[in-house]
Amino acid sequence: MRTELIRPLPETLTEHASRLGGKIAFADARRQVSYADLELRTRNIAGHLAGLRVHPGDRAAIYLGNCVETVESYLAITRADAIGVPINPHSTDAELAFFLSDSGARVIITDAAHVEQVRRALGGAQYPGIVVTGERQVPAGTVSFETLATTEPGSAARDGLGLDEVAWMLYTSGTTGKPKGVLSTQRNCLWSVAACYVPVPDLSVDDRVLWPLPLFHSLSHIAGVLATTSVGATTRITDGYSADEILSVLREESPTFIAGVPTMYHYLVQAARQHGVEAPDLRVGLVGGAVTTRSLRASFEETFGVPLLDAYGSTETCGSITINWPSGTRVEGTSGLPVPGLNVRLVDPETGRDVPVGEEGEVWVSGPNVMVGYHNRPEETALALRGGWYRTGDLARRDEAGYFTVSGRIKDLIIRGGENIHPGEIEDVLRSVPGVADVAVAGKSHHVLGEVPVAFLVPGPEGLDTDALFAACRERLSYFKVPEELYEVARIPRTRSGKITRHVLLDQPARLRAAGSSYYESLFHTDWVPLAPVRAGSPGEPVAPRRWSLADEVGSGLAAGIESAGVEVSRGGAGDPVSDVEVLSAASLPEADADLPGLVAVVASRVRSRLAGEPSAPARLVVLTRGGVAVRPAETPDPAHAAVAGLVLGLQAEYGDRLVHVDVDVEDAASGRLLPAVLAAGEPQLAVRAGTAVKPALERLAVRPGSGTVFDPTGTVAVTGADTVVGAVMARHLVAGHGVRHVLLISDQGEGDLPVAELAAELTALRAVVSVAACDITDRAALEGVLSGTSRPLSGVVHAPSGPFESATAGVAALDDALDELTAQAGPAVLVLLSSATGPLGIARGAEEAAVAAFCDALALRRRARRHPALSLSLGPWADDADSALPARQLPAGVGTLSRRDLLAMVDAALMSGETAVSLVELDTMTLRDGSVPAVLHRLIDTSGGASADAGRAEEFRTELAVLSEAERLRTLVSAVCAAAAEIGGTDESAVAPERPFKEIGFSSVQAVQLRNRLVETTGLRLPATLAFDCPTPRAVARFVLDELAGGAAEQAPVAAAVRTDDDPVVIVGMACRLPGGIASPEDLWKLLEAGGEALSDFPTDRGWDIDGIYDPEPGLPGKTYVRRGGFLEDAGGFDAAFFRISPREALAMDPQHRVFLETSWEVFERAG
Repeated sequence: MRTELIRPLPETLTEHASRLGGKIAFADARRQVSYADLELRTRNIAGHLAGLRVHPGDRAAIYLGNCVETVESYLAITRADAIGVPINPHSTDAELAFFLSDSGARVIITDAAHVEQVRRALGGAQYPGIVVTGERQVPAGTVSFETLATTEPGSAARDGLGLDEVAWMLYTSGTTGKPKGVLSTQRNCLWSVAACYVPVPDLSVDDRVLWPLPLFHSLSHIAGVLATTSVGATTRITDGYSADEILSVLREESPTFIAGVPTMYHYLVQAARQHGVEAPDLRVGLVGGAVTTRSLRASFEETFGVPLLDAYGSTETCGSITINWPSGTRVEGTSGLPVPGLNVRLVDPETGRDVPVGEEGEVWVSGPNVMVGYHNRPEETALALRGGWYRTGDLARRDEAGYFTVSGRIKDLIIRGGENIHPGEIEDVLRSVPGVADVAVAGKSHHVLGEVPVAFLVPGPEGLDTDALFAACRERLSYFKVPEELYEVARIPRTRSGKITRHVLLDQPARLRAAGSSYYESLFHTDWVPLAPVRAGSPGEPVAPRRWSLADEVGSGLAAGIESAGVEVSRGGAGDPVSDVEVLSAASLPEADADLPGLVAVVASRVRSRLAGEPSAPARLVVLTRGGVAVRPAETPDPAHAAVAGLVLGLQAEYGDRLVHVDVDVEDAASGRLLPAVLAAGEPQLAVRAGTAVKPALERLAVRPGSGTVFDPTGTVAVTGADTVVGAVMARHLVAGHGVRHVLLISDQGEGDLPVAELAAELTALRAVVSVAACDITDRAALEGVLSGTSRPLSGVVHAPSGPFESATAGVAALDDALDELTAQAGPAVLVLLSSATGPLGIARGAEEAAVAAFCDALALRRRARRHPALSLSLGPWADDADSALPARQLPAGVGTLSRRDLLAMVDAALMSGETAVSLVELDTMTLRDGSVPAVLHRLIDTSGGASADAGRAEEFRTELAVLSEAERLRTLVSAVCAAAAEIGGTDESAVAPERPFKEIGFSSVQAVQLRNRLVETTGLRLPATLAFDCPTPRAVARFVLDELAGGAAEQAPVAAAVRTDDDPVVIVGMACRLPGGIASPEDLWKLLEAGGEALSDFPTDRGWDIDGIYDPEPGLPGKTYVRRGGFLEDAGGFDAAFFRISPREALAMDPQHRVFLETSWEVFERAG
C-alpha cells in the first residue's frame, strides 16, 4: 500500500515540477508536456476557469479524444475546485445533449472538430461556455484553450479541493439504461492508485507507459492519468487501438508498460507477428474491459515475453475490485484476487447471505474506493449503497484459493470492446419503429470484441423493415450500440412478471434478417483478381522454371506457346529427365469424354504417381482444366472440369506447392505463352482468360437487403441426407427459424433409421407436417417419384452430398435433373447444396470431398444460367459436426470453427444474398501469420507495414492540388474519400454520398482505421486514427484533410478569456422569487437572511400525500422519509388559471413547477414597470 500517494493533486504537481522539471509527463502524436509545464499550464487554466465563472463545485465537461489536453483538463478542473466530467467523444447529438443537461456543466472543453455538434446539443443555451483546444484560431464565440494555458489569469488557481470533496463525475450505463454520473473524490481514486495500480504492476518514475485506452473511461482516468502522474512516469497517449500506431510507438519509444482491452491485444499480436516487432523493454500489460482468453494471453506472452494482468472493476469502485498479479499462481479464466484492503463478498441477492465457495453470488464491495453516489439520483444511490456495501449487480464465483471468475450480470449490460451498453436503450429505439411487435437485445459472444449486441424481433402485421430499423439505431445511438445483427423470432421469452430472460435468447430458434455492418464476417464469395506482373529473374522476384515436360495428351497449340516463351520443352512426361515443370491436361485425356468419376479417378492416379517421390518426379506438376472455374459473371463452368479443379485443390493439402491448377478458356498458343511467367508467381491456382492471368481470392460478401421469405411457406421443402448431422440441423432451422410448415425428410432407410424417426417426431412437435421417405437419390426415377408425390407443391430441396465421389455427384446430378422435370410441371423450386470448403482452405481431409464441392458450385451456376434457383454453400469447420470440426492444430492458419448459431445465421444471409456459390468460413486472426495462410485468404489479411506519415508524399500531394481551384480541390478530395469508403465498406460508390455519415453505411471501427490508413498513404499526412468518427461524413473528412494540407485555415480571431471587471454593464430592472418558508418576494428573502431564519416547515396538507404513510424513522428505505419537516413552497396549488387563459383541466395537467415559473415570470415584468 503506497499511502504517501494519497494527497491532493496540486501538491503532487508542484513537487514533480520542482523535482522532475523537464521530464516528459505526457505525450501524444502532436505534442508533449513536461512536468514543469504541466504544473504551470494547469495552474493557468484553473485560474482562468474562475474568470469563466466556474465556481467551486460546478461541473466542467471534457469532450476530447486521447490527447495531452485531456489530461491537462482533468488536472486543471481539479485545481479550480470544480468537478471534471469526461464525456465519450463519439457520443451522438442526443447523448451529448443529455450529458450536458444532466451534469449542468458550466464549461465544456472540446476540439474544433466537435464545436458544431456541441452547439447543436446546446440548442442556443448560454451555458456551458465552449473552450476549444488547438493552436489554430478558434471559432467565434468560443475561448482558446491555448490562451488559457499560456497566459496569466486574473485570479490564482484555487488549489483547495479537499481529498473527500467530489472531484469527478464519470458516466456509466445503469440498470435502467440511462447513463448515471458516478461521483468520486480524490481519496476514492487515489486509494485505488496506492493499493492497486502502482504496487501490483510496480509502476514507478522510471516507467514509460503506452496508453491507447479512451481517456474518458474510469480505468484510464485512474490508472492512465492519476497513477502515472502520482509516481512521475512518462505516458505516451495514442488515440484508439490502431495497431500500426501502437507498433510504431513500440519500435520508436520502447515503452515498459502498456494498457489495453482484449480487442487491442488481439490486433497487436496479429500485427506484431506479421511485421516482426519486438519490445525489449516491455515488462507488463494491463487488461481492462474483459478477461483475456487462454489463447490470447499465451499468444501475447509468446510474442512479447511479458504477462498480461487481468482485472475486474467498475466505475463505482473507482478501479479494480480484483486483479491478477504478475507473479505467483495464475488461474485461467479468472480476474484474480481481491485488491488488498478491499472487503469483497459474494452474496445471494435474494437472501443477503454469503454463498459457499464455488457457487454464484452477487459481488458486494466495501472500501475507501467506493463512490460517493450517483449525481442527482438519490433513490438509485440508496439502492446501490446499502449497509456500507456497494452492490455491483455482477455475478461471480470464488474458488478455494480466493480467485474470482465473473460469470454474468444481474444488470444485463453488454460490454463491447470495453464499452458498456444497456439492452434497454437499444430496445427503446427498435420498439419505436413501425412493424415491431416485440423486441429484446442480448450480447452475443465475439472472438475479438468480447460481446456485440444483437436484436431479436417479433414482426407485427406490416412486417419488419430492416433498413428502417438500422437507420433509427444509427441516428439515435452511438456507433458501438448499433446491433450487429437483426433476428426474427416467433416470441420473446419472458418470466411471468414480463421480464425478458435474455440468457435464453441466444439458444432459441431465430432467422437472421439483416446485419449491421457492410459485409458478413464469415460469408465469402470467390473473386478472381489480376495477377501482379512477374519479372522473372529480377532481384527479389522468383525465377521462371526453365525445363518443361508435357504429357503426350497436351495439344500442339499449347505446347508451341509454352516453347515460344523461351523455355526447354520435351514430351512424354515420366520418361524424361527430371524437369522443373510437368504439364497434364485433363481436357486432353481419353477419359475427358467418358464418365465423370472415371476422369477424376484418372487425374488423381496420375498426380499421385508423378509426385510420389521417384527420382524422375518433376519439381512441380501443373494440371490444366478447360472452363472448370467461373471467372466472369456470365461464365458457367463445366461440371467435370470443375470437379477436377476441386480435386487438385484437395490434393494440394498433400503435395503443397508442388501441385498447381491452371484453368484456361482455350488451350492455344496464347495461353501457353503466359504459363511460364504466371507460374513464377507461386500461386496454387490460376486462370487464364483472353491473355490475362487471374487468381482466386475469397472476399467477404457485402450485406444486401434481403426478402423476408426464401421458401414458399405454403409449399413443401425436402431435406435429403436427413440422416446426416448437417441435414438434421437444417431441417430444424427450416421449421423453427423459417416457419416452414411442410417438410419431406429423405434418407436411405427412411423411418427405419432411428435418428430420422426421432427428427420427424421433433419437427412434428414444432407443429410441422412431416413426411419421411426412403430413397436412393442416385436413382433418378425413384427420386422423381418421391418429390412429385408431396401433398403440396415442392418449394425447395436442401441437400448435403455424402458418401464416395461417384455416388455423391450422381445424387446431385439426379436432383438437378429431377427438379428440371418438376419445374416444367409445377414451377421452379430452389436447390440448396451443402458441401465442404476443405479444398480451397487446404484442409487435408480427402481430395474427393473438395471435388464434390467444386462440382456442386458448377452445377448451381449452370442451374442459375437456366434461370432455375440454386445456391451452393461450401461449409468450413463448424462446431457440432464431428466430421467437420477439427482440432485447432489441424486447421490451417487463420481458420477457426463456426458455432452452430453462426453457421445458421450465415446460411440465412446466403439465402438472402442472391449469390449462387458462397463459402462459410470462420476466420481466427489470432493464428494468422504472413505466408502461412491459405492463398485464397491473403486479401483478407493486412500484411502491410501500416500507414505512416510521409513528408515528401505530403508535399507532392500539395503540389498536385495546387493547380486546382479551392472548390476543385475539395471536390477531388471528397471523391477520393467516397471511393475509398465504398471499397473498404464493400458497397457501391453511389451508396456513399458526401453528406452521408459513415455509420449509416455500417462502418465499423476497424474500417474507420482502414480509411484513415488509406488516406495517410494517399496524402502523406499524419491523420488521427479516429478521423472517421471526428469527421463523420466524407465531406467533413475531405475538409479536414484540406485544412491539414493548408496548415490550418484562419477562421476567426481567438476570443480572449473572461476577466474580472468592476464595470459590468448588466443592470437589474426587476426581480421576483417564490421560495419555501413563505418567501414571496426578494424583500422577504432579504429579511429572512438578515434575521438568520430558516425556511423549513411541516409537510403540506394540500398535496394529496399520505404524510403518515411515507414517514419511517429508518433512513434509506425506498419511497420513505425519516424527517417530518422540509423546504416546501407554500400555496403551490394556488394557481390563477383564468388569468393566464388556461383551462382548469389543462392547469391540473401542468407541472407545478411550470405553473410557479409562469406566475413568477409575470411578476418580474410587473415589478420592472
